[in-house]
Amino acid sequence: MDYVRTLTGPKPKLQMPADACDTHIHFYDSRYAAVPGTPTPPDASVADYRQVMDWLDIRRAVVVQPNAYGDDNRLTLDAVAQLGTDARAVVVVKPGTSDAELERLTRAGARGLRVMALLGGTLGLDLLEEMAARVHPFGWHVLVQLDGRDLPQHEATIRRLPCNVVIDHIGKFLEPVPADHPSFRCLLRLVETGRVWVKLAAAYETSKTGAPAYADVGVLARALVKAAPERMIWASNWPHAQAHRFGYPDDAALLDLLLDWAPDAADRRKILADNPAELYGFGS
Repeated sequence: MDYVRTLTGPKPKLQMPADACDTHIHFYDSRYAAVPGTPTPPDASVADYRQVMDWLDIRRAVVVQPNAYGDDNRLTLDAVAQLGTDARAVVVVKPGTSDAELERLTRAGARGLRVMALLGGTLGLDLLEEMAARVHPFGWHVLVQLDGRDLPQHEATIRRLPCNVVIDHIGKFLEPVPADHPSFRCLLRLVETGRVWVKLAAAYETSKTGAPAYADVGVLARALVKAAPERMIWASNWPHAQAHRFGYPDDAALLDLLLDWAPDAADRRKILADNPAELYGFGS
């Protein structure tokens, strides 16, 4: 599917709070060798994303290491350096990484470790406990992406982890489930622990009902916000690495989904600004 990457357009209806944060973006650069079998969209630069920030009134951003570059975090950390104090990183490190390297990454803005069970991820769920224990002393959380339908078989492990956990993409149920489904009830139980957060992002990747409302995924997003608005964060998922499969979404329209998912302005303030400030250490 051909697409055009849009960097600006009509403003969203939603009024962003002053410290709004986009908690999941990637950068791509064809000068870096990509891991075979991973999503590798056209180059996406900091200059490109700054246009999106201006368009959506985003102040802060979290750069997530893309699967394309494995545990070579150079491009991600370079982007954080360019974006400055209003940026943080979620990186990939493998077993055997030294404390000195973890300290270096922390100084460079890393606050999380990506564990990815899909799309050629470098760290799988088999390493979740080992690596969570390694990064916890540095104040990091773990970002976990999996098919949400598999959550029940990992619930006990996630509960044992010493650090905060972020579950990606509204649980990423590859076949959207109803809100009373056992796997979604599992996600709600994990959120109730107070240490598990959920990223409200990428509804377009799993929805079967489609744009503009993504109603099947929206049911789950609204239930999560209702259950624990203080543990929800928002992300654009820019530059939409799988747009060749799903079509390139309207970033303003994706943001405006929060008007439906989180109709209370105070909850939106938490989701867009207060919660990410706490989780990623902005302003501290």
